Amino acid sequence: MQRISLCLAILLFPTLLCAAEKPPNIVVIFADDLGYGDLSCYGATHVETPNIDRLAAEGRSFTDAHSASAVCTPSRYALLTGRYPVRHGNLWSPVFLRVPLVVEPDRTTIADVAKAEGYETAIIGKWHLGFGQKQPVNWNDPLKPGPLELGFDYYFGIPVVNSHPPFVYIENHRPVGFDKNDPFVYNQKAETRAFDEKFGIEQIGGAKAAHAAYDDEEVGTKLTEKAVDWINQHQDSPFFLYLATTNIHHPFTPAPRFQGTSKAGRYGDFIHELDWIVGEVMQTLKETGLDENTLVIFTSDNGGMLNRGGQEAWRRGHRLNGDLFGFKFDAWEGGHRVPFIARWPGKISAGSKSDALISNVDLLATVAAVVGHELKPDEGPDSFNLLPVLTGSPEQQVRDHLLIAPQKRTHLAIRKGDWIYISAAGNGGFMAKNVGDHGFGGAAATKFTGQINSDITDGKIKPNAPKAQLYNLKEDPTQDVNVIREHPEIAEELKTLMEEIRQHPTAPHAN
Repeated sequence: MQRISLCLAILLFPTLLCAAEKPPNIVVIFADDLGYGDLSCYGATHVETPNIDRLAAEGRSFTDAHSASAVCTPSRYALLTGRYPVRHGNLWSPVFLRVPLVVEPDRTTIADVAKAEGYETAIIGKWHLGFGQKQPVNWNDPLKPGPLELGFDYYFGIPVVNSHPPFVYIENHRPVGFDKNDPFVYNQKAETRAFDEKFGIEQIGGAKAAHAAYDDEEVGTKLTEKAVDWINQHQDSPFFLYLATTNIHHPFTPAPRFQGTSKAGRYGDFIHELDWIVGEVMQTLKETGLDENTLVIFTSDNGGMLNRGGQEAWRRGHRLNGDLFGFKFDAWEGGHRVPFIARWPGKISAGSKSDALISNVDLLATVAAVVGHELKPDEGPDSFNLLPVLTGSPEQQVRDHLLIAPQKRTHLAIRKGDWIYISAAGNGGFMAKNVGDHGFGGAAATKFTGQINSDITDGKIKPNAPKAQLYNLKEDPTQDVNVIREHPEIAEELKTLMEEIRQHPTAPHAN
């Protein structure tokens, strides 16, 4: 009996060894417009996020994580390329249906890095980085170059954003349900949407079958089904999945079963659907036996936005960005400080927290380290490897500075240590002045939110306010007092560093 057992063990040893050495899978879940205060594990009391909370309980959550931009398109550019979006030139604002691909096809992406080491790669969800090389984009032709030309083996998702046309799904290079006999036509309404009529958003019509396949309240469910199916189909190979949800970007259109389930209106209901999405992905990893060998990273593309839904949530007592000052698009903390949770059993300590300064621009170098890929100096030049602070002590710091881009180029910001310098007065983002306006923000919003800032009085920037801003976030995390006049030497030091970074990459592998 012992000889048989020994022989069996010898025969099985190579298989066991291979199983033990199987490369880890990587899943990046990139939420849309999810603020620092939008999760119960980050202090929210008007929504419940048990699945995301479980990620935090089983992994490490970060309190000083930032998107490289407070705007959706440039933030996604940073994640994919490991490159500050300001290096791209004019990439400060969102792009829409006419704009071609904003990522150069020959630039190394996070998907290229994983694919080079034998990983299956997919993006499911919101793209929002343009297609093709001509403007305006011809939606009747194959949409290439696109995700498949940037290292992804498969793409299914929303081409632009859920608040803008063409309101279709794209699979690889084609709209789902597209018929060449019923082509897309610019300036024709695809569907009647009150939001589009009110704000005059350009429509694209025709392609009735393609538009019919898209239903606002089914988007979250559809993307989840696609992600689950893709994981099931690729469970035998190491894979990299980038799941970019449309939750919780406006319009807030959760499936009917989530409507009315939160204390924060439709805004909160959309968060509940997001939590369900995360739960479905995690359950699939568990059922396939992959959850113990998968690094899952959950974060957001920027802070929460004080649009109409956000205003309603605020009235009900929900604080989108917690106690942080400002909102999406802003150089203030609420625009870019975001939730960031990483789970990797056996590698990341469960229930741990870190105040390390990190950014979504760091994901490329981190994925490269996980899959064992050596980056060249021009690949991910602004991306720092987060593995030391993910798998090691939460007290470690992998970077001491970070460039942050709001919507307006005049307000480029830099963080170093406890200090943040903002190049101009005000928020650097949306500045509609009236409650109920979609772009409500900036100084005017303080009359609605009750937040204070030393440069603002009665909802306006003071005439004698400094021309730039400096805050010590350790002493003043809510940015109540601009101390640039008290510390001009620190402001000048940070301004100089900002210009140096813009001219030269700073990542360790680029030195």
